Amino acid sequence: MMPAPQFLLCIVLLPLVPLALAGLVLLNSGFGRVRGAAYAVLSSMVAIAVAALAYLFFGFSWEGYAGLPAHSFLLYGREWDWLARGPLLLRGLVVNLSPAVLALLLQTMTVGLAALIPIGAAAGRWRLRSLCFSTLVLGGWTYPLFAHWAWGGGWLAQMGVRLGLGQGFLDAGGAATIQVLGGLTALAMVWILGPRRGKYPEEGGLPTAIPGHNMVYVLFGCVLMLPGWMALNSVGAMLFMAAPAVQVPATMLNTLLCALAAFLTAVLATRLRFGKPDASLCANGWVGGLVSSSAVCCFVSPLGAVLTGMVAGGLVTLAVVLLEMHMAVDDPGGAISVHGVAGIWGLLAVGIFPHVVDGALAGGRDGQLLAQVVGIATLLGVMLPMIYGLNWLIDRLDEQRVTPHGERIGMDLQELGGSAYPEFIVYNEE
Repeated sequence: MMPAPQFLLCIVLLPLVPLALAGLVLLNSGFGRVRGAAYAVLSSMVAIAVAALAYLFFGFSWEGYAGLPAHSFLLYGREWDWLARGPLLLRGLVVNLSPAVLALLLQTMTVGLAALIPIGAAAGRWRLRSLCFSTLVLGGWTYPLFAHWAWGGGWLAQMGVRLGLGQGFLDAGGAATIQVLGGLTALAMVWILGPRRGKYPEEGGLPTAIPGHNMVYVLFGCVLMLPGWMALNSVGAMLFMAAPAVQVPATMLNTLLCALAAFLTAVLATRLRFGKPDASLCANGWVGGLVSSSAVCCFVSPLGAVLTGMVAGGLVTLAVVLLEMHMAVDDPGGAISVHGVAGIWGLLAVGIFPHVVDGALAGGRDGQLLAQVVGIATLLGVMLPMIYGLNWLIDRLDEQRVTPHGERIGMDLQELGGSAYPEFIVYNEE
């Protein structure tokens, strides 16, 4: 049982977490083309449902919770957990007031958040059936596997006790477990699917600009995300980092400061580069600040949160341009940069900026940066190849990219048989 103040705050804040998902759904739709707007929303809702059910029936069995039974291995005389030993299909689960049940409830939503990230990157070319297969793998295996290592008492979390590396790998709000993992899944899907038709001219030259169809959706989605992210970071800090209830206001403040600092940095960066602020890149900066806050929310001072957000906003705007212009990575929503790059930066910032000195989370800093680097290396060196390999296998068994004709007429007509805006002509043969 967890202390009453933490439990009550979790119960109050958990219903706000879906606002983060709703905001990302709006981004997926707004960043896409007009002839795929309805499909973007519907496919996002389908992904949330598939990921949640896969996690409930299979994933939580692999992840577990710190202190529950787990498979382990011996290395140099030390025991390391690598996979939980829970029963499948939630058999025998007692729904009570325990932290494990609250963590299960939280991650039924956050696994859906991770599943939404690749949808924005693969917009306009990812079939619904294939999306379901890929999301099933994410919710049932890749997400819970890394979540056990970081949140479920696995070997990354044990590095502090076993090797003296700070407090082990720290990820309060899911910057690694949700954001970077989702960003790496987006990268794998973009590599497998390839760019949209007409994005990169065959004769070479600059890529073709394909702007999102509704920046109002995108910017409103950014605002909608903020309360959801505050709740997510606060509940995650209490459940996975044992943060006391008194630290929740500071966690919320740091989340807000990261987003504001990243957004203003993106506004300034695009103003200097293009002469005027770019709405899409500014929105990406805002979300990138939220993503980075998930790592540092309960570990840094307000000044540290501002600095984290400023760097995140600059990195996101730079990464979006770099990936599109120089690496031929067609990511309409900037998901790889926003969730992958900003998430990695946030994880590093935990080991760079001074620690909060008050409360239960105070402790030594020796080796903390190295613990964070090990976690990032695991994401890039273990999880990314695994994610790519599993999705490559799915693509070999059932091609994930829509047909050229389907891409030409748009995902709304191809996958749904109707348009989001039937009163407008959104397609012609040319």
